[in-house]
Amino acid sequence: MRELLAQERATATGAAVVEAVRRRPEAAALGDPALLRVADQVHADLVGAGPLAPLLGDPRVTDVLVNGEEVWVDRGGGLQRCQVELGGVAQVRRLAQRLAAATGRRLDDSSPCVDARLADGTRVHAVLPPVAVSGPYLSLRTFRARPFTLADLIAAGAMSEPLAELLTAIVAARLPYLISGGTGSGKTTLLATLLSLVPADERIVVVEDAAELRPGHPHVVGLQCRTANVEGAGAVELRELVRQALRMRPDRIVVGECRGAEVADLLGALNTGHEGGAATLHANTPHDVPARLEALGLLGGLPRPVLHAQVAAALRVVLHVRRVGAARVLDEVCLLRLGADRLVEADPVWQREHGGAPAAVVLADLLRQRGVAVPELLAAAERTR
Repeated sequence: MRELLAQERATATGAAVVEAVRRRPEAAALGDPALLRVADQVHADLVGAGPLAPLLGDPRVTDVLVNGEEVWVDRGGGLQRCQVELGGVAQVRRLAQRLAAATGRRLDDSSPCVDARLADGTRVHAVLPPVAVSGPYLSLRTFRARPFTLADLIAAGAMSEPLAELLTAIVAARLPYLISGGTGSGKTTLLATLLSLVPADERIVVVEDAAELRPGHPHVVGLQCRTANVEGAGAVELRELVRQALRMRPDRIVVGECRGAEVADLLGALNTGHEGGAATLHANTPHDVPARLEALGLLGGLPRPVLHAQVAAALRVVLHVRRVGAARVLDEVCLLRLGADRLVEADPVWQREHGGAPAAVVLADLLRQRGVAVPELLAAAERTR
């Protein structure tokens, strides 16, 4: 504990010194780039990401991974080895501890793992030896200050214009949806983009384990989980935050990622008049989504028949994203419906490799019932039936 407090005091003192240098009148008046450059470097070493700071400042970089003294970077085309001088394993350990301390978390031999978010939104995950076999391991996921738009995703090849029109119609119709996919497939990016399409007079309450969603919407309220302190008290779990969100007059409730028993509370919320909600979920395919929801629902105490009935009533659409080579694409759109055995199934509406599917007609009817114009992608599928 004394080590953590001393590190926090040193960090705060160093930050104050650097800020004083940056604000020196003579530096501003003379425009001394050398002085400002040194100040930036000292700032990075004291309170920032140190030698990793230039990588995090690159707008193309999405992830920076450190394995011991190896550095790997993802600039949107997959992981590549990057030559960065870190100064040894001991320096990497100190860097990880400093980043953890900046978020108010503890990282040492008694607490060797931490998952937190820096003030600029960068997500930090660190693991120390002996848990990290050849570590320390450090994973940094960068934060995009400007949210993507549908036009950006179209330009990046993530979807076509007709598909973007379909997504716009789903949001306008207030159909609750799940975005599924693997790690790093673009689930959070797509969710933030779709939340930006919500009408400005609606209030969005976002519940997350670690705050990542930053939609371009004027009325977003964010709730973030809190871990226990060193005495093991004070934790606030995702499930509790979902219940709190119901008391905050939400027009749309959003769960950044369903990963546990909170799915039971989310389904309950979406079944009590809160339409248009959304969440992300890890799944290999959209057809695995019912099984994943079933497993999470059992953690929340929902029997299997009740869980499937709740899912069928609360959720409508699954948007599945995946990585294809270096690109992140919207791969499939499905409807969740009860099958003959009273279990939820994911029926394809549209597939990237095959186009329109039979459930397109059902989704078109849902949009009409809610007074939303049927997009051409669904209308074309109807004409071929």
